[in-house]
Amino acid sequence: MSHCLCGSEKSFAECCQRLLENEAEAKSALELMRSRYSAYCLKDAAYLNATSTSNVPEVIFVDEEEMQWLQLKINAYSEAEVTFSAYYRVNSEIEVMKEHSFFIEEEGRLKYDRGKMLEVKIERNETCPCGSGKKYKKCCGK
Repeated sequence: MSHCLCGSEKSFAECCQRLLENEAEAKSALELMRSRYSAYCLKDAAYLNATSTSNVPEVIFVDEEEMQWLQLKINAYSEAEVTFSAYYRVNSEIEVMKEHSFFIEEEGRLKYDRGKMLEVKIERNETCPCGSGKKYKKCCGK
């Protein structure tokens, strides 16, 4: 059994797949955040747009540069907010983005409303997000 793209201990079928295929709706901001991360991994713009309020610009994927999402870390969450760090590789470099996201109920569904970007960097001694198990400084952080 492989783990879900969002990093939960569940399989993709038990976790985000049912949301992405509209077989279920997210019951919490955390569950919606995880499913939206999986949608970014799969470049599922339709799901991302369907789970965003009208405040959020439409998501359109353009393959000008290949971005590979590597890992999602949930830093904190509450009923309507999630702070997360998402690691990705672009142009052979590993980067991280950190966001404090806000969710609201709209039209009877929980939706992503807005986010505030936070400053963050990959620490030299943290486990490398590429999945090697090595410290970042001994792996991709050279």
